[in-house]
Amino acid sequence: MDDPLLSVRGLTVQFTSGGRVSRALDGVDLEIRAGETVGLVGETGCGKSATALAVMGLIPSPPGRVVAGQVFFEREDLLTKTGAELRRLRGAGISMIFQEPMTSLDPSFTIGSQLAEVLEAHRGLAGRAGRQAALALLEDVRLPHPERVLGQYPFQLSGGMRQRVMIALALSCRPRLLIADEPTSALDVTVQAQIFALLRDLQARLGTAVLLITHDLAVVAENCGRAYVMYAGRIVETAPVAALFGQPRHPYTRGLLGAVPGRGAGMRVIPGEVPSAARYPAGCRFWPRCAHAMDRCRTVHPPLSEPDPGHHVACYLYGP
Repeated sequence: MDDPLLSVRGLTVQFTSGGRVSRALDGVDLEIRAGETVGLVGETGCGKSATALAVMGLIPSPPGRVVAGQVFFEREDLLTKTGAELRRLRGAGISMIFQEPMTSLDPSFTIGSQLAEVLEAHRGLAGRAGRQAALALLEDVRLPHPERVLGQYPFQLSGGMRQRVMIALALSCRPRLLIADEPTSALDVTVQAQIFALLRDLQARLGTAVLLITHDLAVVAENCGRAYVMYAGRIVETAPVAALFGQPRHPYTRGLLGAVPGRGAGMRVIPGEVPSAARYPAGCRFWPRCAHAMDRCRTVHPPLSEPDPGHHVACYLYGP
C-alpha cells in the first residue's frame, strides 16, 4: 500500500501548571491515507483536540509542549519544521475546522475580508480574482445569497451558516488533509446532517483526507471508514468502523457503545470518571472503571495487539 498521508508515532504532549505536569497525550499512534475519513473518538478531556493541535503545530507553549514522538505528513516530520514552514503548510497542506466558529472567525471583519486574506496569503488571489474565488467557495458550501454573506459579519449569521463559512475557509486552499474537531457539536440534528453531507460531497470532489474528531459514535458510524478510540491520552482500540461497532474489543469501547441509546439492552453507564491528566493511574488507565481488570492491568499498560487483521486493541484480554 502507499505510504500514509499522515503518520503519527509516539506523540507525547505535556502541560505544566502550578508546578504540576500533566501528560495530555502519551505515545499516541495513528495514520491516515489519502482520501479516507478516519474518526478519533472518546470522552471529553481524553486528548482528541490536543492531538489535532499537536499535528497542526498549535500546542500553546507555555504551558504545553511536545516532549516526544514524530508527526509525518507526506514523509516530512512536522515537529522539525520552523514556525514559518508550518504557517506555509497550514491551509495548503493541512487545514482545520474548529469546534466553535465564533472563536475562530474574527468578529470585527466581514466574511469576505477573512476569505480574501486566506486566498491572498496562500493562493496569491487578490482584488476581483480574490472576490470571485471567495464567492465560489461560499457557493460550494451551499450558503444562500453568497454575495450578501460576503459583506456580513460573523454575528449576523446563524450557527449553521458560520460553520459553512469555516468549511469554506478550511477548504479554500484545497488541503490534502482536513482536521474537523467536533465540527457540529453546537448545531441541531438537522443542521448536523446537512454539514456532514456537505463534507462528504466536498471530499468526494476534492479527494481530501479527513480526520474527524468527535465524542459522537453515530457520527463515526455514518461518516468514517476507520476509527481510533482514545482514553486518557492513549489509543486503546482501532479498527475499520464495521468491525469496531460489530465486535468491539476493549472494555472501554464496549462501554461507549453500551451508553448509546437504542442499542439493544438499554443504555448503560460506564462506572467512575475519566481521570485527570495530572493523576493518571499506573498501568492501563481504564482499570479503575473496568469489570475485567487483572493484577497486571494495574501496573503495566498493555501494548496494542491484533486479535483480528486490521483490528488493534490495548487490552490484556487479547494480548500476551
